[in-house]
Amino acid sequence: MDIRTLLQIRRFKDILFTLFKYGLDDVVDRLDLPGRELFAKIHPDVDKMSTWERIRHTLEDLGPTFVKFGQLLSLRPDLLPTELIEELEKLQDDVPLVSFAEIKQRVEQELGAPLEEIFFRFDEKPIAAGSLAQVHRAILMENREVVAVKVQRPGIRSIVDKDLAILEAIVRRLERRTDRLKIWDLPNLVKELRRGLTRELDFTREARNMKIARSNLVSIPTMRIPRVFDSYTTSNVLTMELMMGKKLKEIGIEEVSDRQRLAKALLESTLIQILDHGFFHADPHPGNIMLLDGQVMCLIDWGMVGRLSTEARYALLDLVQSIVGKDTEKILWILAQFADMGTAANPRMIQREIMDILDSFHGVPLSQINIGRLLLDVISVLREHHIRLPADMAIMAKAIVTAEGTARRLYPDLNVVKEAEPHVQRLAKKRWQPDAIFSGLKKGLYRLLYLQKNLPGRIEHIVEVIDKGELKFRFQHENLSGLRKTLETISNRLTSGIIIAALIIGSSMIITTGVKPLLFGFPVLGVIGYLVSALLGLWLVFTIIRKKKW
Repeated sequence: MDIRTLLQIRRFKDILFTLFKYGLDDVVDRLDLPGRELFAKIHPDVDKMSTWERIRHTLEDLGPTFVKFGQLLSLRPDLLPTELIEELEKLQDDVPLVSFAEIKQRVEQELGAPLEEIFFRFDEKPIAAGSLAQVHRAILMENREVVAVKVQRPGIRSIVDKDLAILEAIVRRLERRTDRLKIWDLPNLVKELRRGLTRELDFTREARNMKIARSNLVSIPTMRIPRVFDSYTTSNVLTMELMMGKKLKEIGIEEVSDRQRLAKALLESTLIQILDHGFFHADPHPGNIMLLDGQVMCLIDWGMVGRLSTEARYALLDLVQSIVGKDTEKILWILAQFADMGTAANPRMIQREIMDILDSFHGVPLSQINIGRLLLDVISVLREHHIRLPADMAIMAKAIVTAEGTARRLYPDLNVVKEAEPHVQRLAKKRWQPDAIFSGLKKGLYRLLYLQKNLPGRIEHIVEVIDKGELKFRFQHENLSGLRKTLETISNRLTSGIIIAALIIGSSMIITTGVKPLLFGFPVLGVIGYLVSALLGLWLVFTIIRKKKW
């Protein structure tokens, strides 16, 4: 999308005004927009707000797409500082409710029948509302089951698509004009946002996630996942079992009777999801956990999930063992298998900083070790060295941090290391079982055979390219634009100086000849040459002084 096209879009102008409103003028300045000086700086007194608070308020004012962007970024401790993540976790969906007439029309359109034929009762007032959807209590006509019907907000897809197109254009322009932002690979980050939002807007995917999680956590009686009603579910409508209870964030800890048991169950469910199945809820914070009757918990909102391959889970196991053994060299080696280390990474510096973190836990009883804090500190070191983890690995780390924090909120004396030990041992045992070893060997052998089969053809192709003289090398220079401009300036001034000198010398030679016509007794051509050289000289001096480059 061209920048001039953007300027004609009202939504883009709204975004610019919101940035100004919260004192984020620098972002607009970096966009280098034509006519940007026309945008008045209308932000109120925001001096009392931190930069992170201003970013949060900006995202909230910009609506659902940007709120979701902030929520997704809050799951990435490898990209953002802890202070900003903590602020983004406070993001609130402040959106007007969709009228019941629109909700009714949407449900009937999706399910292909009048509302009265599908539901015995359908409450007009929603029990929950968010930026993408709102939830209504209903009773099915078929079996009189009480359900929760999640209905996507009409028009939200087009709003999200338009906002994402604008965001992509802004990010591309910012990256072209600010070298410092290139290390964050913002275009790829926006691609991840588009992929994440596309998945969240497909309720059949969320329904599938809930069914997988329900199957995986069947062994934990104190943790429930709502049952999905497939016959009444589409990409825009999700019908599920209604869970009667309150969210953990809405109740005081004193209202929870068996806090230790529930804290253990929450931590156990997270570890089972990650270590046993490699499929986990991305954000198990108190707002996504309900406390039901009988002191049973329920995990809701399965729009965002993370996935870890078997190899990634084994790498996580090795990482835990290396951290316990303070083997920083092995820690770096494991991270290098998955993370984008980059050419600028300093392994010795990273090792030393990780060792400092591990030393800070020396002598601390296992029951008091905060695994989440340890993970965040290590990830913070990687972030400072511009090392990016794969998205799912970073989301997994954040899920562990969030689950531990929620569990400790219920029961502060929870021994996380002790609770995690049997799950880690089970994964370690599974790794060395004959079928797992055979499976690994089979995969390795397949890769080797594939390489052996295709390698001759690839070598032949390279030889053909070289033989035809078509081999090309691509060189990329970084931060040389300033040097190029400097060299251009030097060459221009040098050329101007040579021309001025030539005019002076030529004019002097003409003056000595006395050739006519004369002006005040001097040849006219010589006088004109002196005047031109004087004007050029003054212009050259003026440009040097103006740019303050002596």
